[in-house]
Amino acid sequence: MAETALVTGATSGIGRAIALRLGVAGFDLVVHGRDAARGADIVEAITRAGGTARFAAADLTDAEDVQRLAAEVGDVDVLVNNGGFALFGPTAEITSDRFDSLFAANVRAPYLLVGAFAPGMAARSTGSIVNIGSMVGEVGLPGGAAYGGTKGALSSMTRAWAAEFSPQNVRVNLVAPGPVYTAASQPDRTNYLGSTTAMDRAAEPAEIAEVVAFLVSPAASYITGATVPVDGGRTAI
Repeated sequence: MAETALVTGATSGIGRAIALRLGVAGFDLVVHGRDAARGADIVEAITRAGGTARFAAADLTDAEDVQRLAAEVGDVDVLVNNGGFALFGPTAEITSDRFDSLFAANVRAPYLLVGAFAPGMAARSTGSIVNIGSMVGEVGLPGGAAYGGTKGALSSMTRAWAAEFSPQNVRVNLVAPGPVYTAASQPDRTNYLGSTTAMDRAAEPAEIAEVVAFLVSPAASYITGATVPVDGGRTAI
């Protein structure tokens, strides 16, 4: 029987690439998003590639909706906390409402989903959780205080969850991408950030997805509590 994987924010960008990659790997996918039409599109793409998938909608900024999502999905073997959004801007210009929404989607939602799914994984003595962070959680960028703060928090929670759940064979890791070309990214900003990496380029979403696929596979059976930079060497230089 195929293992079940939930990927949040799976209808575009990095999340879509992760869902497609895990579908090819044989997981039974639950793809989360907010837009039903885009949800149907990724489900169809996974099906065409030979996988199985279903769509589940939820607003990650709404705690009750996140809890409803968890109840609707049921038990999972793999959780990929990819959903959320990026917000850059001068500290004095980001409103408290936008700040709160950012932390609700990027920090509180993963916290609630781990709280919903990890105890069941621990009871079954198997499971893998991958959180999608960012190099902005590791390095300082002008205008990145709020967004970087959410990813720094997610990195810290990843280590705490590894300490909490890995004794029951639940592995928890974080992938920290550098600049990535997605439909939502600003090309000029992505190109510039890519030029600051050791590899002098930004990444494609599929390059991030490959690392996630490795981390949830048996090949990564002794990796937990790790932050894996997939940033072209940006945090090394």
